Amino acid sequence: MNVIKQITIVGTGLIGGSLALALRHRGVRVIGCDKPKVLSAARQMGAIDDAIENPARACVGSDVVVLATTVGGIINSIENLGPTLPRNVLLTDVGSTKIEILKRAQQVFGAASASRFLGGHPMAGKEHSGIENADASLFHGAAWIFTPVMAEPTDIAHAYIGLIASLGAHVIHLSPQQHDRLVAWTSHLPQMLSTAFAAVLQDEAEKEDSLSISRDQMRQVGGRAMREMTRIASSPYSVWRDIVLTNAAAIEEALLKLEQRLTHIRENLRTPELRTEFERAARFKTD
Repeated sequence: MNVIKQITIVGTGLIGGSLALALRHRGVRVIGCDKPKVLSAARQMGAIDDAIENPARACVGSDVVVLATTVGGIINSIENLGPTLPRNVLLTDVGSTKIEILKRAQQVFGAASASRFLGGHPMAGKEHSGIENADASLFHGAAWIFTPVMAEPTDIAHAYIGLIASLGAHVIHLSPQQHDRLVAWTSHLPQMLSTAFAAVLQDEAEKEDSLSISRDQMRQVGGRAMREMTRIASSPYSVWRDIVLTNAAAIEEALLKLEQRLTHIRENLRTPELRTEFERAARFKTD
């Protein structure tokens, strides 16, 4: 028997809307909580059963409450919404960093935080956000990281993790510290690299000299490599601001090591050492 009959999702954008669609396909009643315009779109596309703007009212009757806003919004919601929830309701999130989120949950719930809050992060998304881009299959085949405080999840947390696994997600358990360092390398560094690459291309396109290159020329000649490396550069700063602020130290470490590697490559463009770099890079794909 499914112990989770109703879930409230606070924030029905790309991730929240996609989760809502997927959960409804599994027979779970979903309450959406967001701005009126977003909720209207979510109802039209069949992502939610009911739309309630007020977060406290939206959570009434739900077994699980999922916070699917920005990282800053999640932290604020834990503080504002968490104390209003019954003790048997599981509060969880989909935030891209975990240390600061778990700290706030521990501050709000105290010794009960291990049973009342479950940190989560689906490693899925698109370069374009919004409910209009929601997709019920978004999490199929993707990793979904959980950062439980206790070794053995509570019954409701165990049921929710099982429900996520039933969506086709690959469930991984990590500590908040492991999570934030891992995503700094695998998600945050690629975003910073794509942003920097696209920005320097834009700088080059805006030059006005005899050797200037237009963006159209770059797009015509750049091919697949350039398209793939700049694809996520269109990700909105509004999403990334809080991610970077709450994981700055780990991102700085990754960026520094990348800068050092790029400097090494630049200094060895005319030496046999460049071959060593290519061979070492190829090992990551083949080992």
